[in-house]
Amino acid sequence: MNADRDTRRLILKSARDLIYSRSYSEVGVAAICERAGIKKGSFYHFFPSKRDLTLAVIDEFFVELKQQIFEQAFATDLPPLQRLLRLVELGYLFQKEIAQTLGQTLGCPFGNLAAEMSTQDEPIRQKVERVFEMMEGRLAETLQAAEAHGDIKDVDIPATAQAMLAYIEGIMLMAKTRNDPQVIRQLGPAMAEIRIRKTV
Repeated sequence: MNADRDTRRLILKSARDLIYSRSYSEVGVAAICERAGIKKGSFYHFFPSKRDLTLAVIDEFFVELKQQIFEQAFATDLPPLQRLLRLVELGYLFQKEIAQTLGQTLGCPFGNLAAEMSTQDEPIRQKVERVFEMMEGRLAETLQAAEAHGDIKDVDIPATAQAMLAYIEGIMLMAKTRNDPQVIRQLGPAMAEIRIRKTV
């Protein structure tokens, strides 16, 4: 069982690295198997298709980023609005490390898949949408804390959380396009200033 678990984890890591650094359509099962050092029979023992593997990769990536970025960013040792700034800084550091390792700024893995696959594969689109909804939820919780703290008022919290996520995804795309993670540090702090006002 441990060998099975290790093989599955190796397939997931290989697929995650390849899809993130290239794209879904650029990476086939053969390339994943070659990276993982396994035969196709082993691949299909764990995953019926590349789509099924990709859905698992999204889950795996979310858990990783939750541990590396979200849990630290939203820790309650800082006032609510400062947590948003910490989120931006941690996102910058994550992309900077990737750029230093690979020579490329890769952007948001979920945003990349959303842009590529939302009109091509409904299960993948739905999975990424759920990830975005969870991210919006963390932003909304922080905005609620800021409201309770007296830092903001008369704000449509769900809409503001959605707008903040849209802004984050936009600057991640700009950083990827310019191949420069510094874009995130330069533009990111403005995210904490976004407010969608309640309508009467």
